[in-house]
Amino acid sequence: MPFGLPTPLELLGVPRNIANPLAPVEDAVVQAAKKVVKKVTAPTTAEPRAKPTPKTPKIEDKVKTSTVTKPSTVTKPTATSSISSNKPATSFRYPYKALDPDTDYLKIEILEYVPLGLPQQNNTITALTSSKNQYKDKNKKIISTILLPIPQNITSVNNTGWGEDSLNSLAAYAVGAAGDIMQSGNFFKGIVDAVIKTGGAVKDLATSGEGQQVTNTFFSSQAANLLGANTSFSGLLARSTGQILNPNTELLFNGVKLRTFNFSFDLAPRNNDEAGQILNIIREMKINMAPKTSTERISSGGGSASGLFLKSPNVFQLTYMSGGSKHPFLNSFIIAALTSVNVNYTGSGTYMTYNDTNKTPVHMKMDLSFQELSPVYAEDYKGVGGVGY
Repeated sequence: MPFGLPTPLELLGVPRNIANPLAPVEDAVVQAAKKVVKKVTAPTTAEPRAKPTPKTPKIEDKVKTSTVTKPSTVTKPTATSSISSNKPATSFRYPYKALDPDTDYLKIEILEYVPLGLPQQNNTITALTSSKNQYKDKNKKIISTILLPIPQNITSVNNTGWGEDSLNSLAAYAVGAAGDIMQSGNFFKGIVDAVIKTGGAVKDLATSGEGQQVTNTFFSSQAANLLGANTSFSGLLARSTGQILNPNTELLFNGVKLRTFNFSFDLAPRNNDEAGQILNIIREMKINMAPKTSTERISSGGGSASGLFLKSPNVFQLTYMSGGSKHPFLNSFIIAALTSVNVNYTGSGTYMTYNDTNKTPVHMKMDLSFQELSPVYAEDYKGVGGVGY
């Protein structure tokens, strides 16, 4: 193109390069972009760097920090774990993750055992102390806390002791006569009066038709036993007359029963932290259910001995939880003893371990059996929500 005529680029406002008329200069947009890049990359006066806004921690809606915040390290088991009550309480849980406000779980608090003791008599008969009163908040010494998922098939069984009891008319008459003797002002006079009344009653019984049969059968059984026979009055009466004395059988209350609870947990660690937690949980259960030997040394006859007595194992407080509060529906527990710990280290039926330091089994099953220290009375339901005990 002749030099004097404008090029198409010049028509668009882009000047040509004098040295090379056919080579247009860089587009103005490209030049502007380079200037922006130079401004960004050019060193400037340093301005004070603003502090980053701290990240707001997740709020777990009234869930205790000790049970929600994930610890940075896993507590390593020691040979003296949970034995000394002077150490601060520790906490373990499985699964090893934060608890949401709607998470349901079982909280197991391990408490130092408190002996019941005996009351001072002071010439009066007083009720003995109950285990329920030994572990109030001010007396409760928590050794450690374990949080576990609520297992399958949870139940509560409440039993009361009832049994059959019999009392025939003759025995009832004898009991009444003994009561009259006890209530009389003169003990010996009461005996005489009872004999007179009993004699008159026996005479009336002996003169009646059925009474004669009963009387004859009674003395016949006594005579037969003197001759070496092994027979009873009731058996001989049934053989001779085809009847027996009415036993007046009744079902009567005869005592209380202590409740037992069985739990089964599947333990399958997913990482190193959960493996450490499971190891500590099993150790805590085994250590605190075992009795302790006394450390006092007793000197006698120039020698000394320790471990003469065994101290009671620690006890357990079980609580069904929902978030940070007690479960509003499920049953409550009384302080209990751990009577059995059964751990199956091959929960899937095959021995398999992780390649970690402790060679933790891949799947375990832990069965726990608890028995409460005190029975449940009607007064215990006062102030207890949900279904009670």
